Amino acid sequence: MEQPADQVYSIPAPYRRMENMHILFWLLKDIGWCMIWKPLGISMIFPTLLIAVLITWRTRDIKAELAHNLAIVFWITANSYWMVSEFVGFDTVRVWGTITGKHLALLPFLTGLTILLYYYLVQKPQEHRATHGATL
Repeated sequence: MEQPADQVYSIPAPYRRMENMHILFWLLKDIGWCMIWKPLGISMIFPTLLIAVLITWRTRDIKAELAHNLAIVFWITANSYWMVSEFVGFDTVRVWGTITGKHLALLPFLTGLTILLYYYLVQKPQEHRATHGATL
């Protein structure tokens, strides 16, 4: 059911600290990627993804949060795969036709996008109709 517009969404302090730590890990991962510091970039994949999954699990009861946090999990997965493909050197290797190793990152990117499209095009309108009643 859709949340009323004036309803406050609050985050408990421990969850907020976890989200802030998530941002730190994500930035360190991307700095490692940007600077080609392979040990830093690769070592930050696990904590970044783990916290993203935990945040998703903890917000699973709020459909909007679930959709967006799932999209973030898939975004980090795609981003991490892309980084590793560059670090290991298979980003430009053709895997099928003109598709390279880097292009395979599109699978989790598109999965996250599909989740958001479903939420905005199907689920949210259904919630709105259920809350406000269908008009003829």
